Amino acid sequence: MEPIETIGVVGAGTMGHGIAHVAAQSGYQVILVDAVPEALERGRAQIGKGLERLVGKGKLSAEQR
Repeated sequence: MEPIETIGVVGAGTMGHGIAHVAAQSGYQVILVDAVPEALERGRAQIGKGLERLVGKGKLSAEQR
C-alpha cells in the first residue's frame, strides 16, 4: 500500500479549515474545497494566521510554513 501524501477536505468552515491546518502542518499536501468562494478564502486566511502564529512562537520555521 502506498503512503498517503494528499488529503482532501470538503468545507472550509471552522472544523474544515482546522483539519486542513493540522494536516498541512503535519506535512501533507492539502486540497481544501468549499461551495462558497468567500468561505474558502476565510478558511485559507485562518490557516495562514495559524501558521504565522506558530512561526512567531518558534514552533514552526518560515520554510515549513
